[in-house]
Amino acid sequence: MANITIRLTAATDVGRVRTNNEDNFILNKDLSQPDWFLPEKESQPIQLSQDGCLLAVADGMGGLNAGEVASEIAISTVKDLFSSVNLSKTSKSDKNIERFMRKCVTTADEEIKKRVKTNPETSGMGTTLIFTWICDNKAHVLWCGDSRGYIFNPMSGLRRITKDHSYVQQLIDEGKLDPKLAFDHPDSNIITRCLGDFNGKAIPDYCSIELQPGDFIMLCSDGLCGLCRDEEIQQIFRENFGDLEQCKNELISHAMDAGGYDNCTLTLCEIVSIDDKTCEKKAEVKKILSSTLNEYVDKSISNSAEEENSGEDLEKHDTDAVDTNQSDNQDNSDDSIESESEKEEEEKEQSELKKNLTVFPYDTNDKKKKKVSVSKGFIVLFVLLIIAVVALLYMQFFGIKV
Repeated sequence: MANITIRLTAATDVGRVRTNNEDNFILNKDLSQPDWFLPEKESQPIQLSQDGCLLAVADGMGGLNAGEVASEIAISTVKDLFSSVNLSKTSKSDKNIERFMRKCVTTADEEIKKRVKTNPETSGMGTTLIFTWICDNKAHVLWCGDSRGYIFNPMSGLRRITKDHSYVQQLIDEGKLDPKLAFDHPDSNIITRCLGDFNGKAIPDYCSIELQPGDFIMLCSDGLCGLCRDEEIQQIFRENFGDLEQCKNELISHAMDAGGYDNCTLTLCEIVSIDDKTCEKKAEVKKILSSTLNEYVDKSISNSAEEENSGEDLEKHDTDAVDTNQSDNQDNSDDSIESESEKEEEEKEQSELKKNLTVFPYDTNDKKKKKVSVSKGFIVLFVLLIIAVVALLYMQFFGIKV
């Protein structure tokens, strides 16, 4: 078993519009103990036990307080099942872990439906549920609905580790919607799976992630990911690298600044070290982050450098053509006149270079690349003038003859 150190934190906010919070969440830093807790103000390093830790988020829905009831039942069921099993004696293969986590969702779904039958006033309530069991060097994630899981690493950026069970995601899967338009789609709040749906059983999805030092695992309700684009979330992680609490606060604050139309909840786990191996030194990582353009933080630094160098080479080739020719003439003083075949070859190479170049978006050098040679322009005008004169003379001669 790997020796892993983590930090945990979480937060929830009712938002700026709603009066009650239908989200629920829970953390357990050591599943070998009944240590379900709300985090303290400052997250402290924690030695991950053999049984691991757990984070869970549920986003309730329904009239009055019904959504809050559904999400509370889901979270309580997960808590009760993990507390009732001796995890230390349980085989922690991926298959066994997935089977147990699916049982948590199935049981919670049944409990919510039982509550509706005994309390008709809660009819129509339901909830999403996402939770991750971090054990050894893996994060096992199970979810049902559109609450999301993300993983961020300062060296590789942010990526989703879940796929929404939503109408919009269904349109994307069917090729009917461009993923770039998903965030602003008017039906982005319609989900296709949840707990408490009497039309069928809750069907969750599962994935497992190999963890690396410096990874941040985040689970959140759509009160965050529905108001903040992935690029914005990523930038907040980058700007607050090394300060888990500040990162949490900034994520919540950003959602509120974006309107705060929904309850916003998130849980965060930072993988501080694995077998005493940590992420790059903070100073080195921050230097790397500051050198990467915000719009392209998902690209590797090496690729960005190659693109910048290619752009510089092309600009120099275009704007300094005269200087280059003069230098070539000095280095090749024995060749007074370049042959036509050499000129054609050079123009062909230049054309291929421009064709194959990946232009960095927002490149201010685009205008320079689009300029037409002045000498070529004069030649074209001169030829057109000659043609016009010849045509005029011909017409005049033809008119007199008639």
